[in-house]
Amino acid sequence: MALRTIRIEGDPILNKTSKEVTKMTLRTEALIDDMLDTMYEAMGVGLAAPQVGILKRIVVVDVGDGPIILINPVILEASGEQSGDEGCLSVPGKAGLVTRPEYVKVKALDENMKEVVYEGEGLLARAFCHEIDHLDGHLYTELVEGELHDVNYDEEDDEE
Repeated sequence: MALRTIRIEGDPILNKTSKEVTKMTLRTEALIDDMLDTMYEAMGVGLAAPQVGILKRIVVVDVGDGPIILINPVILEASGEQSGDEGCLSVPGKAGLVTRPEYVKVKALDENMKEVVYEGEGLLARAFCHEIDHLDGHLYTELVEGELHDVNYDEEDDEE
């Protein structure tokens, strides 16, 4: 397992469409492990393979309930609406107001290439939509209402 370099906005790979995963290989298993390590190290709640320079349809998400691995994810249903600040590991130090569905139902393959269906509300729904957008070459900045603003992660504030 290793940490991967997170690609930053402006890197052309972030605007490309990822390819479907047709079989699980040792290299793909290692990629998933590395993506989880990289996401946790960067204190993110989601990471898509293009963000580490790999054009495969793989997403990892953890909103606090344990890791979810999505291979070739597809949104089956979406309903409701939520607006809130959204950030991205590929757009460090910035956030912006984005409206997403309040609920989504996603079908994908897990790390064993077995079909899984997840339903998410709130932050999990937002994370699913955000990460799946990455697989089609889209960043949340395309959806921001208004301007991006700076986000300060001041560790001293956490210690109080």
